[in-house]
Amino acid sequence: MAVDMHPFDSITNYRRWLEDHPDGCEQAVHHYLERIREHKDLNAFLEVYEDEALGRARALDKKRTSGNPMGKLHGVVVALKDVIAHEGHSLTAASKILTGFTSIYNATVVEKLLAEDAIIIGRNNCDEFAMGSTNENSAYGKVLNARCTSRVPGGSSGGSAVAVQAGMAMVSLGSDTGGSVRQPADFCGLVGFKPTYGRISRYGLIAYASSFDQIGIFGQTVPDVALVLEVIAGPDEFDSTVARSEPPAFPLGNIDRSKRYRIAYFKEALDHKGLDPEIRDTILGRLDDWRRQGHTVEAVGFELFDYIVPAYYVLTTAEASSNLARFDGIRYGYRTPEEGLELTEFYKRTRSEGFGREVKRRILLGTFVLSAGYSDAYFTRAQQVRKLLMDHTHMLFKEFDILVLPVSPSTAFKHGEKMSDPIAMYLADIYTVYANLTGIPGISLPLFTHTNGMPFGIQVMTSRFKELLLLQFSHQMMQQ
Repeated sequence: MAVDMHPFDSITNYRRWLEDHPDGCEQAVHHYLERIREHKDLNAFLEVYEDEALGRARALDKKRTSGNPMGKLHGVVVALKDVIAHEGHSLTAASKILTGFTSIYNATVVEKLLAEDAIIIGRNNCDEFAMGSTNENSAYGKVLNARCTSRVPGGSSGGSAVAVQAGMAMVSLGSDTGGSVRQPADFCGLVGFKPTYGRISRYGLIAYASSFDQIGIFGQTVPDVALVLEVIAGPDEFDSTVARSEPPAFPLGNIDRSKRYRIAYFKEALDHKGLDPEIRDTILGRLDDWRRQGHTVEAVGFELFDYIVPAYYVLTTAEASSNLARFDGIRYGYRTPEEGLELTEFYKRTRSEGFGREVKRRILLGTFVLSAGYSDAYFTRAQQVRKLLMDHTHMLFKEFDILVLPVSPSTAFKHGEKMSDPIAMYLADIYTVYANLTGIPGISLPLFTHTNGMPFGIQVMTSRFKELLLLQFSHQMMQQ
C-alpha cells in the first residue's frame, strides 16, 4: 500500500489529503509501518504498536467519514521517546533496570495527543535515562543517523529524531534536559523544539533532573511543531511546576515579512575555539543577511559563558542522584539474581548490574557534589551561577527579542569518537544547556548543509513563555 510522501510532508497537507481518502488514516499507518520495516537497522524503535495503530486508524477513518468533528491531530502518526508513560505499554528509559516494566497510566501529553485523535505508532530508543548526547548509551543498542549510518544521531532523544528523519513518523516527542531534542534535531536536519520550563506538563515523564526536564517536539516544519505544542501545552493538576495559565494558540498563518526583530548573539559563543569554523562562518553570514534585511543584530558580551557547562553538570547530576534512588529492584524492574543478600548488598548488586556506565557515572558525580563537605563548594555555587544566568537573561530580553546561538560545536560525529572522553562529550553541550539552566524556550532550525554532507542549523531562543514570538520568527527564517 505505497503512498507518495507528499501528503505526509506536513500536517496541513495530510489533512487536505484525508478529505479525498476515506481510508486515509489506515493508508498512512501502513505507509509508516513499511518505512519502519525498511529502516529497522537504524534501531530507532524499541517497540512498534502495529495492530493497535491500525485499529485506531480504522476507527478514526470511520469517525471522519461519518461526519464527526476531527481532532487537531486527526490521524497524525506520532512516536514517543521511551521515557514517556503510555498506559499498558512497556516503559524502560532504555535501561536494563526497568526490564519488564509496563506503565499503569498515561503521561498528560499522551492523554492530550489521544484526545485530539493522534495515532501513537511506537516507542523510541534513547540514551539510558536520557543521559547522553549520542544515543550510544542505550541498553538496547545504538541508534544510527539515517543521513550517514556511521555517524551518531545525537542524544538523548536520538531515536525520536531518526523516526522523523527517516519518515517513520510524522512527528515525535522527546525530552530535553540539556539539549536532548535540539541537538539530535540539528544532527538529523529537523526542527527540534524545547518549550519554556513549565509550558508542558512533566507528569508521566521519567525524571532525570526535575528542574531542567521538559518534553520537546520533533517535526519537519515549524507549523507542525506549533500545532503539536498547542495540543500538549497547558496547566495540569498532576504537575505543580507547570504554568497555571492557559497557553495562547500558536497560529503562524501568513508570514509578516515587514516585521523587524532585535537579535542578539553571544560573541564568546561564536569565537569559541571548539566551534567548527565552517559553522561559525555560516552563522555569521546569516546574521549579516538579517542585518541587510533591516533586523537589528548585535554581539553581546557574556562573561559567564565558561561557567555554563560546569554549573549544568553539577546541578543535573545532583538531581539525577536523588531521582534515580527509587530504582532499587524491590517494586519493579530488574533485580539481581543473587540469593540471600542483605538489603544493602542487594541494592548495590541490583543497581550496579541494572544501570549502564554513563548513568552510574552521573549518579556518583551527583552523590559526590551533594555530600557533606562538598555541597557548598559545588552544588551551592552552581545554584548561585544559575541565578546569575537567569538574572542576566532577564536583562538581555529587555533589550532584545531573539537570542541566537549555534546548536552544537560540530555536525554529527562518528560512532565511538567521543565515548572514551566523557569531558569532551559534556563540553559538546556548551550551546544547548543554557536554555535549560534559565528555563527559556529554544528551537533548532535546520538551515544549512556542511561541506561534509551533514546538516546543521541555528538555535533560536526567546524570553520565558514567548513561544509564539519564537515560532513566528523561526517560521519566517525557514522561508528564506
